[in-house]
Amino acid sequence: MNMRNYFDWSPTVWRTTASMKRLTQSLATAGLMLSATQAFAHHSTANYDYTQNVELIGTVKELQWTNPHSFLQVLVPDGKGGAVEWSVETGSPSLDVRLGWSRDMFKPGDTVKVILAPMRSGGPNGTLKSVTLPDGKVLYGPGNQGTLPEGLALPTLEKASPDAAGEKK
Repeated sequence: MNMRNYFDWSPTVWRTTASMKRLTQSLATAGLMLSATQAFAHHSTANYDYTQNVELIGTVKELQWTNPHSFLQVLVPDGKGGAVEWSVETGSPSLDVRLGWSRDMFKPGDTVKVILAPMRSGGPNGTLKSVTLPDGKVLYGPGNQGTLPEGLALPTLEKASPDAAGEKK
């Protein structure tokens, strides 16, 4: 084997190596930028006034069962013969399921009672505290900042407790 050819870095090899290095750096940068947008995508809940309760009675327009948050669209009579469409933010579908929801519980035209924490801006939006279905069943949402009703709990991780020797189990 001719060792001179083995170590011969021609201009073509250098160009290819430099191009691959630039491509690798560009892909790594793009990956970091895309992952950073996910971190910034989640929003604060500061736009809701959790000290206020707004009670609405209206009819279901639709349930948008979507990630990262589902939305319940409710048509509320405005007292002038029309209706105002309220957009009520619930949790993610996975959280809603743990709270007893299913995507087919709400039918267009159902009359519901909604209690929500309103938007600070005063618009017809809010985050759900509770909703009462036509059959009287009450469902809770992320705006319920108090304790959940008896028998309803979100899963939690148990803390390790020290055994008699002081070691964590």
